[in-house]
Amino acid sequence: MPPLTEQFRIARPHFDPATGLARFSYGLDGLGFVETLHLPPGADAAASASFLKLLDLTAIVLGVSYFKLRAPFAISAPDIALTDSERAFAIDIYENGLGEFYARNQLQRFGRLTIATAEDRTGPLPRITLPERTLLPIGGGKDSLVSVDLLTHTGVPFTPFAVNPKGPILTSVAAIGTDPVYVTRTLDAEMIRLGKEPGYYNGHVPSTAINSMIAALCALLYGYNQIVLSNERSASEGNVEFDGRETNHQYSKSLGFELRIAGILADATGGALQYFSLLRPYSEARIASLFTHESKFDRVFSSCNRNFRLTGNDGPLWCGECPKCHFVFLIFAPFMAKDRLLSIFGKDLLDNPAHEGSFRELAGLAGQKPWECVGEILEAAACLYTLTRHADWHEAAVVRAVKADLLAQYGEPRLQAAMAECLTDSHDHHIPPALAAKVAAYAV
Repeated sequence: MPPLTEQFRIARPHFDPATGLARFSYGLDGLGFVETLHLPPGADAAASASFLKLLDLTAIVLGVSYFKLRAPFAISAPDIALTDSERAFAIDIYENGLGEFYARNQLQRFGRLTIATAEDRTGPLPRITLPERTLLPIGGGKDSLVSVDLLTHTGVPFTPFAVNPKGPILTSVAAIGTDPVYVTRTLDAEMIRLGKEPGYYNGHVPSTAINSMIAALCALLYGYNQIVLSNERSASEGNVEFDGRETNHQYSKSLGFELRIAGILADATGGALQYFSLLRPYSEARIASLFTHESKFDRVFSSCNRNFRLTGNDGPLWCGECPKCHFVFLIFAPFMAKDRLLSIFGKDLLDNPAHEGSFRELAGLAGQKPWECVGEILEAAACLYTLTRHADWHEAAVVRAVKADLLAQYGEPRLQAAMAECLTDSHDHHIPPALAAKVAAYAV
C-alpha cells in the first residue's frame, strides 16, 4: 500500500495550435512524466474558454495511466480549476473507470480517493458555435462499422476519428472512403517501463473515456457539434463485485458514464457539443444481425484485442483463441451464412472441443464473465441455445457439449425469451429523437 502522504500530481497542460502539440505533465512519488498528443495543426479555436476547459479535463482523464503505477489515495491538481460536477466526474474516472484495475490488483479505493483542485467559480460557459457535423470514433471492430452503415443510410455525414490508428482501424477507414481525423498519443516511456517493475501496479484503464476527451478537443478545434459513439447496451453489465461495488471492464462504455460525460462536455461548451452512442438501444446480437446487411468490411474489420494489440494488421485479423473472438463468432452464427462467417474467421470456432471452456464462461455455465468487451451472459446463453436448433450449427462440437447444461441451468422458456429480448430495441438511450427515429426506420 502506498504511504498515505503520497500524492499524484496533475499539472496544467499546454497546447500549441501552430504545431498541434499538447503536453500533459504528471508527478508521482518523486517521479515526473510527460505525455503528448499530436493533433492536426492549424486550428483556430484553441484560445476559447471552452477549449481550455476541455484541455484541463483531458489532463485529468489521461492521468489515470500514471496514477495507477502506485494508486495513491490523494490526487492534486492545484493549477486546474474545476466545478463541483467536474470534480465528481474526475473521482468517477479514478474510481469506477479503474474498477477492474483495483479488483484485479486487490486494491480498495472506492470512496477513499480525494482530489484537490482550484475552485472554478466563473459560472456557466457561453454557448459556442459548432458546425452541424459528426465525429465518429472508429475502433476497427464490428460496432463502429454498424454505426457507419446507420449514419450513411440515414443521410448523416460523418468524419472517422481515431487515436493511434493501426491495423483494422486503418483498413476500415480505407473501406469507408472518407478522410479521417487522426491523433497520435505518445505515452511516457518511463511509465511503461515502471509498470513492469516490482513495487508498481499495472492494469486496465478506461480507454473509451480517454479517447472521448481527445475527440472532444478535436470537435472544438475542427468544428463538430456531435461525437457519436458505438457502445451497445450490454456494456453497462459489470463483471464482478469488489470492495462493495460492481466493477465493469467496459465502465467508460456504459450508459451511466455516457450520461455523465455528455453532461460535462455540454457544460464546457454551453450546450453546443453533444455526445451519445448510436448503438445503445441494441444488444450485441442485434448489432451482429445489422452487420450482416453490409459485406464490404468482412476482410478489414477485427474485434480481436489480442492480435490487434500485438501485431496491428500483420498476420490474421482474428486469433481464434480469445474470449472476444469466441463471443463475436457466437453472436454472428445465428444471423450470418455459415460460409461467410467461416471465411471471415478462417476456421470454425464452435467445432473445436478445446474452446468449450471459453464458451461456458461466456454463457455463465462456469467461472465469471471474462475481463473483455463481451456481451451479457444471458445473451451468449441465448445465442448458444439458438444454435442447438440451427441446421448449420447444432452438430458443432461445442454446441453439442454444452446443450444439456445450458437447458438445465436456464430452461428453454427463459432462453427463448432472452433471445427475443436481444432482438427487441431498448428505449434507454441518449440519441437525439429525430436521429433515433431515422435509425429505427432503417434498422429493421
